[in-house]
Amino acid sequence: MVGDIRLDGVVDGEGRFQPTKTFRGSTPEMWEQHRDLLDADGMLPFTMGAFLVRTGDRAVLVDSGLGDATVMGIAGGRMLENLAKLGLGAGDITDVLYTHLHTDHIGWSTVDGSPTFPNATHRCHANEWQHFMVDTKDVDEVYAGSVNAPRNAFHHLNAVLERFETFDSDGPLLPGIDVQAAPGHTPGSTVVIISSGTERAMLLGDAVHCPVQLLDAEWAALFDLDPVLARRTRNALAAELENSGTTVGFSHVPHLTPGRVISAEGRRRWVL
Repeated sequence: MVGDIRLDGVVDGEGRFQPTKTFRGSTPEMWEQHRDLLDADGMLPFTMGAFLVRTGDRAVLVDSGLGDATVMGIAGGRMLENLAKLGLGAGDITDVLYTHLHTDHIGWSTVDGSPTFPNATHRCHANEWQHFMVDTKDVDEVYAGSVNAPRNAFHHLNAVLERFETFDSDGPLLPGIDVQAAPGHTPGSTVVIISSGTERAMLLGDAVHCPVQLLDAEWAALFDLDPVLARRTRNALAAELENSGTTVGFSHVPHLTPGRVISAEGRRRWVL
């Protein structure tokens, strides 16, 4: 709970990667300082899915997962099942709010050319719409080992275009939900801020892929269109979150379990 607002992770698929192959330039020695972020076998857990925000009479999905597809060896397909375990069907979703429009964030938006969430309004930042739905609408997005994954945001989202809206400024978007531009990973990458009473949570999308990027300013990133801007955005977020008490989630955090950033003994730490 974030005050009166309920926040749940909705896992679509999970995998594990060799940490030194996941982050360019990282070494076993560097990872040893962050051993708590790895599993018992020394592998880096990696999750795909979405966050469900229930506020008032709204059920808001932040992103829509990978869908019934495989990307980088991670098989999706579990999100609707896990949504049902939370007591909701696809028709109960009132809004889909995209942090950005990469393949693994739009997968369940449509299935076989039809909207998966028939009653939902879909939203993203205007800069994201311009990049993926206008400027590069005919450019395929292909990841190694992709099977059945959307190759193109424009064509995949075509069935929900009439229910799509964009926003172009920071601030309130829905009750209890604000948005904040976080460019770099993509042009319209967006952070979602949930607040109720004195409590606050931030969903960072892919501004961060692993907690280590909030702990050390020099760690490389994944798939950023503008790596310099993405690092600047990420470091600003880390400074804002440190010791703030804010609950932090992002799209690939293991098991979609949020945490917090604290500083202790002269260094930042990720705590659940």
